[in-house]
Parts: sequence; C-alpha cells; structure tokens
Amino acid sequence: MWAVVGLGNPGLRYADTRHNIGYMLVKKAAKAWEIRLRKPKFSARTGEGRRAGERIVLALPETYMNESGQAVKALLVGMEIPTERLVVVFDDVDLPLGEIRVRREGGPGTHRGMASIARLIGTSFPRIRVGIGPVPENVDITDFVLEPFRKAEKKLLDGSLDRAMDALELVLDGRIDQAMNSYN
Repeated sequence: MWAVVGLGNPGLRYADTRHNIGYMLVKKAAKAWEIRLRKPKFSARTGEGRRAGERIVLALPETYMNESGQAVKALLVGMEIPTERLVVVFDDVDLPLGEIRVRREGGPGTHRGMASIARLIGTSFPRIRVGIGPVPENVDITDFVLEPFRKAEKKLLDGSLDRAMDALELVLDGRIDQAMNSYN
C-alpha cells in the first residue's frame, strides 16, 4: 500500500493559496483515480482506493502546515504503512512556478511542514516539490505563501500540477529514477 500526502492548511480560507499546492495535487489524484476524500481519519481527510491494482491512501492533513508531521505519523502508524511507501507533495518557494523536483529522500530545507514530518518520522521517503516562487522583493514569505495564485499564473500552475501528477504516477510505479531524470 502507498500513502500520498499533500501538504497544506485546512479550511476555505487557504484553499487556493500557494501553500496548498500539495492539497491541489492530491485532489487531482483523487479525481483521476476515483477516490473519495472523506471525513478526518488520523488527523487528515483520507480516501482509500486502488491504483494500477495496488491499494493506495490519499491524505490531506487537517493539522496546520507547521504540524503536518503529527498527521503523517498518525496515518503511517494507524494504517501500518512503512515510511518508504509514503510520498509527500508540497510547495517550494525556491523553485519557480511551473517547475517540480522529485527526490528519493532528503532534508526538509526551509519548509516547516516538512521539518515537522522529518522530526517525527525521518526523511527516508519520496517527495515531490512543486515550485511556487519566486518570492517578490519586499514581500514577506509568510504573506506570499498564504496568498492565492493570480489569474495570470493559472496556466503555469495547471502545467506544474500536470507534471507533478505524471511524476507521482512514475514514483508509485517504482520508477523514481525515471521521474527524477524526466522532471528535475
């Protein structure tokens, strides 16, 4: 079984913000794989289904971003999923909007949601970083990540979500090296 977790903040106030691009990708996957995301379970909205004949759980943490590790740990422990069968999707201000990066494992960088996960379960799991940057000069990073995408950015956003979805499919098929070579 695989678990795919999209990082973000719960609630309508944050639904279309840059920080919620992980949520956006998991919702895209749920639609593609016909998996219904339900009420919170393990501190996350979850949905279970099958993809390419294999069980999969999709999750949107109901904790706020900086406490994402609590939901991820509860999900892995509660569903008995090994860490290496987890894929986390999250925003990255250091990547331009439209770009993605796939990694087999690694540190959290400056991302507080990933730092929370690293503290509680370690860093040995695949992840997909989706670019939302750059942060404009004289704009606070917190304000930037919590603002919605502008209409002019919609085409780049859609393209990056499509590429991230393709990369996710490769990772789940056991072809992470191909995903890294194709999208990094």
